[in-house]
Amino acid sequence: MQFPAEYERRMKEQLGSEYEEYLRCFDEPCRSGLRVNTLKLSAEHFSEIAPYSLARIPWIANGYFYPEGISPAKHPFYFAGLYYLQEPSAMTPASLLPVSPGERVLDLCAAPGGKSTELAAKLSGSGILIANDISNSRAKALLKNIELFGVKNAVVLSEAPTKLAERFGGYFDKILVDAPCSGEGMFRKSPAIMKNWEQYGTNYYNELQKQILPEAVKMLRPGGMLLYSTCTFSPKEDEGMVQFVLDHFDEMELLPALPEKHPAEISYSGFCSGRPDWIENGNYREELTRTLRLWPHKISGEGHFIALFRKREGENEQNTYRSAQFTPAKLSVEAEEFLKMLSFPVDFSQIMEREKKLYLLPQELPDLSGLRLLRQGLLLGEEKKGRFEPSQALAMALKKEEYPWVYSPKEADVIRYLKCETIEVDKIFADGYVLVCAGGYPLGWAKYSGGRLKNKYLPGWRMQ
Repeated sequence: MQFPAEYERRMKEQLGSEYEEYLRCFDEPCRSGLRVNTLKLSAEHFSEIAPYSLARIPWIANGYFYPEGISPAKHPFYFAGLYYLQEPSAMTPASLLPVSPGERVLDLCAAPGGKSTELAAKLSGSGILIANDISNSRAKALLKNIELFGVKNAVVLSEAPTKLAERFGGYFDKILVDAPCSGEGMFRKSPAIMKNWEQYGTNYYNELQKQILPEAVKMLRPGGMLLYSTCTFSPKEDEGMVQFVLDHFDEMELLPALPEKHPAEISYSGFCSGRPDWIENGNYREELTRTLRLWPHKISGEGHFIALFRKREGENEQNTYRSAQFTPAKLSVEAEEFLKMLSFPVDFSQIMEREKKLYLLPQELPDLSGLRLLRQGLLLGEEKKGRFEPSQALAMALKKEEYPWVYSPKEADVIRYLKCETIEVDKIFADGYVLVCAGGYPLGWAKYSGGRLKNKYLPGWRMQ
């Protein structure tokens, strides 16, 4: 592996006698992982029904390594949103942010959604998740993953942190900032990142981080927690940014990134403490050892850095948020009849209509007017003349027990369905929408008529 000269020099200084061990890890294959969607099933149950051999990721309760040579993204369970494919170290930040149901949570740099989907699973459908990415194209990929996971209580935005901070001062209980960075921890997995490093270096990203983190601090309520993470080894972007926050925001304190108590099956063996002595100016705080460094030569994953902050209670905080104002939708007869068939609770006072589309909004939704909004709440479907068409997002948010007409075809027909083909069935349904499943987990809608299921799977999600 040919490193940029400046990177090689610094890493030799940082790692000293460990540098050769670090080099040797580049001769080893990267490990691939998947994280089970606990909104839909437990990790234990997934391990029982998984169609291939899995091995636990020691530090992630719902994470598994999967073997080389298989393609989990082509299995129907992937299309059912049962898991997210994610590099094992990248699962760590969302796992270490202590989110509880009912909280207000922000994923500030969220695309493509790996961390957002885990935060949503921790909320268990209660509270609100705001997932944001400044790039509109990346935010669209984020939205797809939010829908695929069956998340009902999310808002997807594409805004600059400064604009969000103007709107959401003191609003969030928990914030995750997986910041844009120089990507040194991904050099083994994606060597092409080194070209980006040579073009921009660490200073470029350090300046971005200095713009993003202060805005995140403004949006955190007193007593709330902020987790900062990167996938780089650069002290300027890691311990240096933590010290920047502590030096400029007296209300912020640094907590140990690892919980004092954790389940017996979880092991953080191989995790390393932060290194305040690597900060260039030498004026560092010893408490920076509470941060974490994940090294590819010490664990079965790539490089990562993690720091956990808390805003002290009693701080005077200017709250700039306000509640959303909307008029509950007046539903057509067809929409009301369809939604009343669902056995999960639908609060009709929380349904909003926009351009004939119906959205089930999270409780206590904040005002989102004037923001670049991709989605608020769960898209239920669209009102059309004389009929209601349920959405793909609604299908993914359902459990098979929550809709009266369900069909679980054989594997060959599952594949045909995912390729948007019509399916012949020998089962009789009432004419109307049928929820098509794989192994009992919803994939999408089809419309039954005369022994056939006309495919209503979202074309943009089609299996290739």
